[in-house]
Amino acid sequence: MAVFTPLELGDISKWIDQDFNIGQATMLRGIHGGIENSNFFLDTTKDGQKQEFVLTIFERLTAAQLPYYLELMDHLANQGIPVPKPVQNNAGAILFTLKDKPAAIVSKLPGLSRLDPEAKHCALVGQMLAKMHLAGKDFSKTQPNLRSLAWWQSTVPQVLAHLNESQKTLITSELAAQESFFGSSEYAALPQGASHCDLFRDNVLFDPQGASDTSQDQLGGFFDFYFAGTDKWLFDLAVTVNDWCLAANKQDLDPLRFTALMDAYQAIRPLSTEEKSSWPMMIRAAALRFWISRLWDFYLPRDAQMLTPHDPSHFERILLSRRTTV
Repeated sequence: MAVFTPLELGDISKWIDQDFNIGQATMLRGIHGGIENSNFFLDTTKDGQKQEFVLTIFERLTAAQLPYYLELMDHLANQGIPVPKPVQNNAGAILFTLKDKPAAIVSKLPGLSRLDPEAKHCALVGQMLAKMHLAGKDFSKTQPNLRSLAWWQSTVPQVLAHLNESQKTLITSELAAQESFFGSSEYAALPQGASHCDLFRDNVLFDPQGASDTSQDQLGGFFDFYFAGTDKWLFDLAVTVNDWCLAANKQDLDPLRFTALMDAYQAIRPLSTEEKSSWPMMIRAAALRFWISRLWDFYLPRDAQMLTPHDPSHFERILLSRRTTV
């Protein structure tokens, strides 16, 4: 999350009061971190009670693309999956316009992120990810993952000039391997459906049940669905594993975290034979996707308040590890 489009409380107070039934806006604060949209915490007061929301102004996604994400969140929330629920205005709409850009307001989930997760946290994430996949099976809308193979193919040429020779060899050889994998009959047979595609540690909240014993945490919810798409569930799982299950060296997989997450996921949705055999290539695909996007954000950045691009070399190291150890 970041702020590309500045917004102040005075810009929205009258709009909130007239168009919504969520009370009077009392606080608006830009959210630090992330790289895609302008995000703000929004507090309101209704009948003397404080309510908390997240307001997002979309910087890249179009009004035509956004119904998929917002309606997916609404569908999952209605299925009992802990995700932000879009707020309707008085006319029943969940997509609006602010500063001539698409915007939405969603409920704010309780809890906090665990950026150094224990196996317990990984298990909770794996279990809920499987439940989310199954809950999305009857979601009627489809939309491709906009950061999948076609995007990799168009973006790699834009970042090659910024890479040394060994990096160029790595990224082009891996892209070629993934092109072959994505074109295979084995890949075509993998089950798919609505997927988060960006379920990193900072997109999950836990509700602490004890003052200091983090093993008692309960899952608070998943958020930031704006990279979601109709994709192979195995890709969604691989993206999640690559961030949640890292060893102390921040590149290899930690056996305890990995086993906890995978066992919890498969207790809800066991992997098919095709998924098991495709796992080594898919976890490499997940690493490649984020190496490419971080290179793009780092070397071809946009101006934004509170924007801190991520280090691309992190996923370069993860990709190298996955190519040799998985």
